[in-house]
Amino acid sequence: MSPLVTGKIQVLPDDVSCRIAAGEVVERPASVVKELIDNSLDAASSLITIEVEEGGRRLIRVTDNGAGMNRDDAQLACQRFATSKLQTENDLFSLSTLGFRGEALPSIASVARFRLKTLPSESPVGTDTFSEGGTAWGIQDYAGAPGTQVEIRDLFFNTPGRLKFLKTVSTEFSKISYTVQQAATVNPQIHFRLLHHNHKVLDYPAVSTFQDRLFQIYGATFLDHFLPLTHPPGPFELSGFTVSPHHAKTSRTPQEIFVNGRPIKNTTIAHAIYEGYKSFLPKGKHPQFIICIQLEPQLLDINVHPTKREIRFSHPEVLHSGILRAIKQIFFSGSSFPINSQEAVHEDFSTPPHIPTAKPTAQSLAVAPVSAPQFSSKLGGSKAKHLSLFAQEPASIYSAKSKEIHVIPLGQIHQTYLVGHINQDLYIIDQHTAHERVLFERLLQTWNQKDILQQRLLIPEPIELLPNQGALIEEWLPVFSQTGLDIERFGPTSYVVRAIPAILGSITISSLVLELLEELSEWKSTDSLETLIRPILASMACQSAVQAGRTMTLPEISTLLHDWAQENYPMTCPHGRRVAIRHSVEELNTLFDRASK
Repeated sequence: MSPLVTGKIQVLPDDVSCRIAAGEVVERPASVVKELIDNSLDAASSLITIEVEEGGRRLIRVTDNGAGMNRDDAQLACQRFATSKLQTENDLFSLSTLGFRGEALPSIASVARFRLKTLPSESPVGTDTFSEGGTAWGIQDYAGAPGTQVEIRDLFFNTPGRLKFLKTVSTEFSKISYTVQQAATVNPQIHFRLLHHNHKVLDYPAVSTFQDRLFQIYGATFLDHFLPLTHPPGPFELSGFTVSPHHAKTSRTPQEIFVNGRPIKNTTIAHAIYEGYKSFLPKGKHPQFIICIQLEPQLLDINVHPTKREIRFSHPEVLHSGILRAIKQIFFSGSSFPINSQEAVHEDFSTPPHIPTAKPTAQSLAVAPVSAPQFSSKLGGSKAKHLSLFAQEPASIYSAKSKEIHVIPLGQIHQTYLVGHINQDLYIIDQHTAHERVLFERLLQTWNQKDILQQRLLIPEPIELLPNQGALIEEWLPVFSQTGLDIERFGPTSYVVRAIPAILGSITISSLVLELLEELSEWKSTDSLETLIRPILASMACQSAVQAGRTMTLPEISTLLHDWAQENYPMTCPHGRRVAIRHSVEELNTLFDRASK
């Protein structure tokens, strides 16, 4: 008798399928916080408190005062595909709630020690339901305040493979802070609180207007530098703020897009905003903006991404053209007053462009020039230093290189490209990427030698950070110090910069720090210290390098070409962009059909 042949395809057990679903919904602690906040918002809460320990690994507790659930609903809410937000298939195309997929709670419960306590305001007794990893559910009565509390302990305790991919406590808590900040931004009528180890980090009481909430989060300077953005009634409603071109930064923070209350990323919207700034934005700067879009739910699809970060519009071209017109209207209007949403927006851009400037503040007018730079070595040495022509770097520490290099500077093209004869070859060089690479190599060299020279600031420069940035910078302060950047805490979210690497010369220090934090928030490496240091040094070099569009004299061109050649003719900058095109004598002879001599 032949042996029984069993099939290869099997239906997965519920606990396994729940963990697979959790992999889509629960990426990290911040994902849990977002899902729970969405549920609290849908429950019409006016107060939401988020308590966290160990960056969310040990504990996440979200408590609200919204509409609680009765016992039957509390049990059903912890089952897969159970939801109060959908009744029929057609409801998928007219969603007005934030949470709807019916997978968040069971998915979260499957990878944590889970507890849900809930009490409707009209009920004398609530429900307390709990589980370990989504199995062995228990239930009991609960006596507490009306509303719902969800407690998540030991996230990923039963999936160590997921646990090892979490970042440091500071990084994970930074992500949570940003998630809460986003929810608070678009829901000004709700009081949000965030605590880490019982220490209050965020506290945004309810306010009456969107502008008041932005004042709470970003401060007065933000509102002074940003311009109201509106769109007349039509296919969609648009409100928010976008930065005056005069105050644009190299950092992309903040760039926030909310559609029907959801924080999303969308290339159509982002492209329209950049197009609107096209001819008004200084080179190397980015627009910062916070915009809210409202449109009919049936005009978009929010179920194209497991975590609802991306959406699809039925008519993206209408949205693109409307946002583009709204931004251009600000720059081409005759005044800097906010656009009235009842006024029509016309395509007539024949009037001379007007770039409105935000009202200056005492802080924006304050400058801290370093009239007498003070150089000090990280090793405590005291040497006489000289500043180079345009990089303002101590030249003598690089004089050990003794290559024989003959440079003939020939000129500059479009204030961006340098032409020069170096030894036997002709070079066309991007002035920014070449200088950036030179600075990077010399910063890296001095770091390896533990001899980074610092320029102490006579007037320390204050920097105000958002809470999520403050959580991140604390982790990186020791690493910054090793690169010659001395930053100290000055308040809950305030810091001061006391010294910078001397090689950087005159830079916008606040822009440098914000750009560093923006890059490091996405930094994945947990490798050696040098691997961590390199992106920091690369950003420092990029910020300090001579920019495209700057006129350079022949002596300056000669200095840069010589410095670049000394560094072994690197052909890319630290970020991978091209530096130079080389033409040898042989290539020139071939091009001009001339025999080599």
